[in-house]
Amino acid sequence: MKTSQPPFTMCFRVKFYPTDPAALKEEITRYLVFLQIKRDLYHGRLLCKTSDAALLAAYILQAEIGDYDPGKHPEGYSSKFQFFPKHSEKLERKIAEIHKTELSGQTPATSELNFLRKAQTLETYGVDPHPCKDVSGNAAFLAFTPFGFVVLQGNKRVHFIKWNEVTKMKFEGKTFYLYVSQKEEKKIVLTYFAPTPEACKHLWKCGIENQAFYKLEKSSQVRTVSSSNLFFKGSRFRYSGRVAKEVMESSAKIKREPPEIHRAGLVPSRSCPSITHGPRLSSVPRTRRRAVHISIMEGKRRGRGCPSPCSGGVSATVVPPVPVPRAGGRRGEAPAPAPAPDPIPDRPALPASRTPGPLPGSRWASGAAGGAGEHPG
Repeated sequence: MKTSQPPFTMCFRVKFYPTDPAALKEEITRYLVFLQIKRDLYHGRLLCKTSDAALLAAYILQAEIGDYDPGKHPEGYSSKFQFFPKHSEKLERKIAEIHKTELSGQTPATSELNFLRKAQTLETYGVDPHPCKDVSGNAAFLAFTPFGFVVLQGNKRVHFIKWNEVTKMKFEGKTFYLYVSQKEEKKIVLTYFAPTPEACKHLWKCGIENQAFYKLEKSSQVRTVSSSNLFFKGSRFRYSGRVAKEVMESSAKIKREPPEIHRAGLVPSRSCPSITHGPRLSSVPRTRRRAVHISIMEGKRRGRGCPSPCSGGVSATVVPPVPVPRAGGRRGEAPAPAPAPDPIPDRPALPASRTPGPLPGSRWASGAAGGAGEHPG
């Protein structure tokens, strides 16, 4: 919520991303996921190759302004819209080229669906980054996705661990431990350090609920988890809600008239057609940030008084607002302006790199898809 006095403005965020957004039955729910991923792309949280970035942006254009029309869309029309934290004129021309030549005739729903299918294949799809440091003191981002636990350094994914390989998560103070058991390998313990004990506890809770949501078959299998050993007092946490499989089964059983969708159009920026400032990071502990998250829960509403966007069956959890200080720019530079007004900075942007490629000494996890991870520039 942006104010403490009525009228209140509610901002929704997707908390659990669907493993297959195309499988969501109702168009209104797919549209809500589309809005969230479009926001992730714009704020630098969905990293991709330049070619993928151009295609995603072209899908957005087709969904929101329709077919290319020379009478309505003059030369350079794609530069009037902002899709990324920063991009080049070359990328703008590529976006326009795809929009003109490849997407003509696609309806908004079809373009949004194609956008979701492409975004789902990217390594940072569904990533909610938590800033940490590894045992060597190197900056890293830990994140939980529909498919497992990931570690990102710079603009590359250096670890990917499937949910069925994660055997335990715990924290002690600012230290987070992830226990991994992989085939034909010894048990591994990954150790990372959060900025504060509060941020570390929040990271642990996010890991517990994400693993429960995506890994378990039924919500009845959810158990209370302790952060410490049997003989030591620690935090206890239990995920509450349906799991992913139950949500998708419920979605498939929906038998109602499709709700009417009121799509929001792109906001052009004529004063700054090409964004030159990169994304910024926030070192504010995540527990102090304000946020309203949503789970993609189609079907019967779980509460009353839900505003219009929730008519598609979206449950919301409200976290009270807390003032959030802004993060500064790079060392030795004045703070750079954010790429767009973000009333709820609940997720830090991933850092951009001018020289995409693996970090020195880093390695890709086995089976990781190559090529993703660079900011369009």
